[in-house]
This record gives sequence, structure tokens and C-alpha cells, in this order.
Amino acid sequence: MERTVINVENVKMNFNLSREKTDNLKEYVIKFIKRELHHDPFWALKGVSFKVEKGDKFGIVGLNGAGKSTILKIISGVMKPTEGDIQVKGSMVPLLEMGAGFDPDYTGRENIFLKGALLGYNRRFLEEKFDEIVEFSELEEFIDVPLKNYSSGMKARLAFSIATMVEPEILIVDEVLSVGDAKFQQKSREKMNSLLDEDATVLFVSHATQQVRIICNKAIWLHQGELIAEGSAEEVCDLYEKWIREN
Repeated sequence: MERTVINVENVKMNFNLSREKTDNLKEYVIKFIKRELHHDPFWALKGVSFKVEKGDKFGIVGLNGAGKSTILKIISGVMKPTEGDIQVKGSMVPLLEMGAGFDPDYTGRENIFLKGALLGYNRRFLEEKFDEIVEFSELEEFIDVPLKNYSSGMKARLAFSIATMVEPEILIVDEVLSVGDAKFQQKSREKMNSLLDEDATVLFVSHATQQVRIICNKAIWLHQGELIAEGSAEEVCDLYEKWIREN
């Protein structure tokens, strides 16, 4: 039986970093015609390939700017690679930018249906889960208040409650979540632990190798867009930590 659920093949991601600001379309066209526009290509990923098997807890380590978050966004479908191919098999919940997909002028109630739809849930399912989401978020008193009046912690609590209301086949986590106050953080950690204990496949990015060692069985190390090492979480973290100490 095929066990590969995420297949990343020779993925490259290029961002054009313009040196000059153009304030309007007319100025852009004039500079383009006169060949006065300057673009610096920046390759955030340089031909990265790896496979994740069903049930793996797969860690990604590396310094800031290594390409960790970029590869997660590509796998999640938030971004398209410049080159290469990504294949994902199974339902997926990305816990990346928790506030993404919200409309500040909509109420918490309306944003549950908006965010849920973006995650692929149909309206009937969201209606069935609505009370559960609100109860977990502890936002009962504010659910009909526009989101622009929420604190950042309240927004994060609502987003976390929507994203984790089901047990996905693939869970994508960018850094450990610190959601809301200390009490809610404990509840969110317990929820995350229950998801990690299930058969879900997990992609986990963290600067803390100790967390990768605890959570993950496999890992890769990215550096400046290149894959440096791949193997067991222990082996990769050992290599990465050794490099950190020596550089």
C-alpha cells in the first residue's frame, strides 16, 4: 500500500526583490520601456525534494530565512512554486498564520463560516460544529462583535478553535502555538497533544530542536533554501546543533 502522503520534488521558489519603488502603473511602464527597472532574484528554495509517509511526525529545522515557512506554505497551497511538483494525499489543516482568512468587519460568528469555508468545510458541517468552536474559544460574549474589536489573542483563539475542530489526516504547524492567555495556552497545548497522539501525519517547524526531538521521528535541515540533511529527528538535530556550535 502506498504510504507516501506528501511528495516534494525539486521545488524551487523565486522572489523578485525590486530595488526601486514605482508608485503607479504609468511610472512602471515608462521604467520598463526604458529598461530602468532592476530586479534582484532571490531563491527562497533551491531544488528541495523529500517524502513524508503516513503517520510521520516530520520536523523541519533551520535558521531564519532557510525556507522553512515557504515550503510549508507551498505544501499548504498558499503559494505556488516557481518550479517543481508537490503531491499531497489526504485532508490537511495548516496552522500557519492564525489570523489569515478573517474579515475584520465581519463578526466572530460570520468569520467562523468564512474561515471554515477557506479550510474546506461545508456550511452544514460548520453549523453542527458551531457551538463546539465557540465554547472552546471561550468567546461566547463576543461572538456577534465585529472582529476589528477583538484583541490579537481573541483572534488567535478563534482561529485555533476553527482549525482544530476536526482531526485531520495531515497537520501542518509553523512553530509552537502561543494562543491567548496562560489558561488557554494550556488548553491549546492539550488539544495539540491529542492531535499529535493520533495517526495524523504532522509537519512541524521549530527553532527549538528539543521540541523536534520530542515530537518528531523524522526531520530535514534547510539552509538558505537548500536541503542539507535528511533522516531521523535525532540525527538531523545532532548535525544541526553541531553546525550551530561551530559557526
